[in-house]
Amino acid sequence: MPLIKHSYLLICLFFIVTRSYAEQITVTDGDTIRIGDERIRFSGIDAPELKQTCIYQSIEFQCGEFSKNLLIKKIANEEVTCIREGKDQYGRTLAECFVGEDSLSSYLVREGYAFAYRQYSDQFIQDEEYAKSKENGMWSMKFVFPWEYRRQK
Repeated sequence: MPLIKHSYLLICLFFIVTRSYAEQITVTDGDTIRIGDERIRFSGIDAPELKQTCIYQSIEFQCGEFSKNLLIKKIANEEVTCIREGKDQYGRTLAECFVGEDSLSSYLVREGYAFAYRQYSDQFIQDEEYAKSKENGMWSMKFVFPWEYRRQK
């Protein structure tokens, strides 16, 4: 009986945790990737929308595109592991994804190109406070939070 329970646990973990390599991944924006046909939305964070801009020293800056490109560079040729948490209202898989031991969500928030999505989670608040205190990324610019930007559209 213990062998059956152990095998069942391994099968469950296979479906919850998936490893993929960069060449199998498409970065959609700063908080969403695609692995094959599966869209994965990083849980607990919100990144600027692709067309969203910020103002840095009187210059309009494509902060949404920059967030996406930052994620592309971080993934590079690395193996990505995702821990799935469920589905969102749009049918996307909610997950926290990692390159090695590094959480991609934590990385984006600490760099200042994503925000703790406090409406749904308190997991990345310390990362956001760090970015804000260092004026990293968007914290050094005039910006609108992504959820406010979407509301304006």
